[in-house]
This record gives sequence, structure tokens and C-alpha cells, in this order.
Amino acid sequence: MTTIAARDPLGIDRVPVAPGLSMFDPMFIGIDEFGHHVSLDTVYHNLLVAGEPGGGKSGLINLAAAHAALSDNTRLVLLDAKYVELGPWRDIADAFIGNDIEAAISVLKRLLKVATNRYLWLLAHRRRKVDRDDNLSTIVTMIDELAMFSTVLGTKDQREEFATLLRGLVSLGRACGMPVIAATQRPSWDIIPASLRDLFGYRAAFRCTTNGSSDVILGAGWADLGYTATDIDPGNRGAAWLLAEGRLPYRIKAAYLTDTDLYNIADYAAWMRRPSGITVPAPPTTNQWEMAA
Repeated sequence: MTTIAARDPLGIDRVPVAPGLSMFDPMFIGIDEFGHHVSLDTVYHNLLVAGEPGGGKSGLINLAAAHAALSDNTRLVLLDAKYVELGPWRDIADAFIGNDIEAAISVLKRLLKVATNRYLWLLAHRRRKVDRDDNLSTIVTMIDELAMFSTVLGTKDQREEFATLLRGLVSLGRACGMPVIAATQRPSWDIIPASLRDLFGYRAAFRCTTNGSSDVILGAGWADLGYTATDIDPGNRGAAWLLAEGRLPYRIKAAYLTDTDLYNIADYAAWMRRPSGITVPAPPTTNQWEMAA
């Protein structure tokens, strides 16, 4: 009888298998009121997350950060005026901006340059959007807390410049693999004007204190039709109304990761992204100006 030697799957002669995630894969964020999984196609859609403090918006934005961190060929640009909300991911980010509005303006200008060059590349290839096979890195820009950059930090001119640059990036990013995910606990018209809000294909409204605040997130008139975040139980953290392109708002419950979970995932993502020394063929470089330029 032939004996087959056992092999330790975690032995030193094995290479750990990567998660295999991609930003082109649906991003799981939680369940709906019927218990069905809710996933978002974030690579082609921007995501706006807003609601009163403690409602669960930070949980959702960190779910998105976790998916991006574990995704292959994905780069993170993080703006976090409080430092700690997106802090777990700072070691794997191309840029981590705290309460420095000058640095925020500078990185947005660079991102817009990248987006413009990608559209020129698409034009040269008679295309209108990037896809998975192009081998272009996905660049995910995440902002928390949006209100700090648009109403508090810096001078009035700097805040206006930031708002203008952000609107430009949200406008351009969705078709060239550069989605924006932004969060705020102050859903008001001065923070999220309609001209900016309407550029977000996905909008998640966590508990709000007024119908007006709910409409700032979802869109004018939804509260009068019964879709208002004021009816969310304050004790039901993570509950929200989600407006996705092509359908009415519907209730969701965002999945929750503890701080320990987030840092464990971030550490694993950093380990997965470490230089491996394995040589692979370089992708085509035609007009691919990247963040390192």
C-alpha cells in the first residue's frame, strides 16, 4: 500500500494565497431588511455616506476601505481630518492627509491630472471607460470628515478650491477607475450642495434629526414620499436608507467591524502588499501617468 506523505499547508515551502479581491468585484456592505446581501459596484460609482454621529457611517466607510485594502492593484488616497477614522489604513495608503487643507488641495490636483491622462488614454483607444483587463490600478479616494475640509480648515478661498477640485474628481473619477467615497456627520446644504450630491451614484443616509438633512443626502423630495432617515431607531446603529442608481431607496444594515477587526485586516493587507521579490511582466505603460509621477 502506497503511503502519501502529509504536507503542511502552512509550511515554509508554500506561498500564502492572496484573497483575490478586486475593486471590480461587488463590495459587500451588509444586508437589507429581508436579510439579503447588499453589494455595491463601487469601481464605477461614487459613494456618499452621511448621518448624525454614532449612526454607523464610519463603519460603512471602513468596510469600503477594507475591501479596497485587500483588493489587487488598488491604491488608497485617504483624507481624514480626525486621523483615527481612516487611521488603520494609513500604512498602505499612497497619501494620508490629516487636517492639512493645503496637502488635501495638492493631492486632489494630482488626482485630477491622473484622471485627465486616463481619459486621453481611453480616447486614444476609442473607449469610454476602463475595465478590469486594462491592468490600470484603481485609485480609491476616501474622505472623512468632509465638513472639516469644506467649512472649517484653512481660508475661505482654500475651502472653495477644495470643494471645486473635489467636484471635479467626483465628476471624472467614475469611468476611469478612480471612485470617491466621502462621509460626513453634518448633512447640510453648505457641506453637500446638490451639485455635488447628485454626482454620487450611491448615497447612504444614516439616522438624521430632520427630514431636510435626510433629503440633503438622498435627494430633495424623498422624505415626503416616506423615505426619511428620521425614522431610524437611534439604538439601531448601522441602519440606513440606501439610494442606488436605478431603484428606490431601501433599508440596509451595514456590517460591523470592531477596531480590532479593522487593524487586523489592515495588518494583513500591509503584509499582502509587501515587496515579494517576485518578478512579473510589467503592464503596458502607454500614457499611464500614476501617483508616483
